[in-house]
Amino acid sequence: MPKGNGPSLKNFTPYKEKKGEEYMNKNQLEHFKHILNTWKEELAEEASRTVHHLQEEANNYADPNDRASQEEEFSLELRARDRERKLTKKINATLERIEVDDYGYCDSCGIEIGVKRLEARPTATLCIDCKTLAEIKERTTGT
Repeated sequence: MPKGNGPSLKNFTPYKEKKGEEYMNKNQLEHFKHILNTWKEELAEEASRTVHHLQEEANNYADPNDRASQEEEFSLELRARDRERKLTKKINATLERIEVDDYGYCDSCGIEIGVKRLEARPTATLCIDCKTLAEIKERTTGT
């Protein structure tokens, strides 16, 4: 099974904003729905590959070191899939926000998050300023 960091968001065409275009208009929302659905499909394919890999590679090695190596490899894969499962939930929540017309605006201050930031992190719920402040607060308070 190929190793890597799992699915990525590098295979999309960046949205070209038109002068005077309304923020989070129908075209922009469709753009982000496409990105999110593609990402979700990639995560599902990766999960399916993992299931097949675990089924095909499950050997009962006689050597304890070989068995331990295989168990560690499987454990790492399962942890990665668990992170991806959580990400899929976040993607679904983001798609729901698009449906209820609540996508693209900061949960903290209400300003536009911005197309470029959303392309970098489509599940973002905070503008860059609020996210930076939250990270600073997290580092200083440890919460």
